Amino acid sequence: MHALRLFLVALMCLAATAAEAAGFGFIDVPADSEGPALKGAVWSPCAIPPQEVVVGKTTLPGVKDCSIEGDKLPLVVISHGRGGDFIGHHDTAEALADAGFLVAAISHPGDTVSDMSRSEDLSAFVERPTDIKRLINFVLGASSAASKIDPERIGFFGFSRGGYTGLVLTGANPDWIHVTEICQGSSFHVCEQVRRKEYPTEPLTHDLRIKAAVIADPLAIAFTADSFTAVKVPIQLWASERGGDGVEPRIVADVDKNLPAQHEYHVVPNSGHFAFLTPCSTVLAQLRPELCVDAPGFDRTAFHNELNGQILAFLRKQLGVADRP
Repeated sequence: MHALRLFLVALMCLAATAAEAAGFGFIDVPADSEGPALKGAVWSPCAIPPQEVVVGKTTLPGVKDCSIEGDKLPLVVISHGRGGDFIGHHDTAEALADAGFLVAAISHPGDTVSDMSRSEDLSAFVERPTDIKRLINFVLGASSAASKIDPERIGFFGFSRGGYTGLVLTGANPDWIHVTEICQGSSFHVCEQVRRKEYPTEPLTHDLRIKAAVIADPLAIAFTADSFTAVKVPIQLWASERGGDGVEPRIVADVDKNLPAQHEYHVVPNSGHFAFLTPCSTVLAQLRPELCVDAPGFDRTAFHNELNGQILAFLRKQLGVADRP
C-alpha cells in the first residue's frame, strides 16, 4: 500500500507541460519542541540550462542542487491540501523560482499521500500553521539558502487545507463554537473531538512575516464573518466554480465577502476543486480520475499557465519583485 501511494504521488507530479529550469534541493527540518521532523524541498533561481531531476518515480524539470542565482530573494512557502505532499504544486514552484523567487514546501506530517494517520484528526488543522512557521524559521536560519533570502519579503501559496493554513497564518481564527454547530449529528472523528471541546483555547499560530498570500479553494467551514478581522496582508483568493472534497463555492464566496484586507478574487469558470492540482499524467488520470478528470471543455494545462502567471504577477507586485532579466 505504501509503495502504491508513492507511485500515485509520482504520477500526479508529472506536469503536462515543460517548465523553465529551476534549482531543486531537498530539505529536512529537524524535530523540535513545536513538532516532528518535516521533509520538503526548495526551488531556486538557477543559471544552468534545464535538466531533469528524479524524485522517486517522478522526473521534474530543473537542476539538482544548483547554485542559487541572486541575493535578497523573496521567499514563497507552499502548503498542500489533504493527502498531498511537498511536490504536489511543483509547476507553480518552478514558475516562481525561474522568475527569481526562492520557494520552499513541506509535507504536513500525518496528512500526506504516504501517511494519512492524522488526516481526520483535529491535530491536522491545529498543527498545520505551526508546520509552516517552522519551515520559515528553518529556511531563514539553518538552511544553506538562508544568506540568499530577504526576510522582509515572504509570500505564501496554499490549496484546500493549505488555503485554510494560509488564512490562519495571516491572522484568521477558526470559530470552534461555529464548528461545533456544524458538527451536530456527524460521526466524523474530528467532529467528535470538537464536541468534546478538545480544540485549543488559544489562537492558532499566526506569522506576521508573511506579507502576501495566495489562497486557492480553501477549506473554510471553520471561519465566520468575525474570523478575519486580524487579516491585514494582501490576499489573492481563488475559487473553483464547482467545488469538491468538502470545499463549497458558497463558503469560499463568504471568505471573499468577509476578508477586510486588500484582496483579489478569482472564480474559475467550469472548474472543480482539483483543477488547482498540477495537470495529471495519462496513467494517473486512469488510476485516480477523481483527481484528474475535469468538466468537459475545461483545459487544466491552459488554466495552470494562467494561474501561475496571475500568482507571479500578484507576488511580484506585493513583494516588490522586478522582472528577472
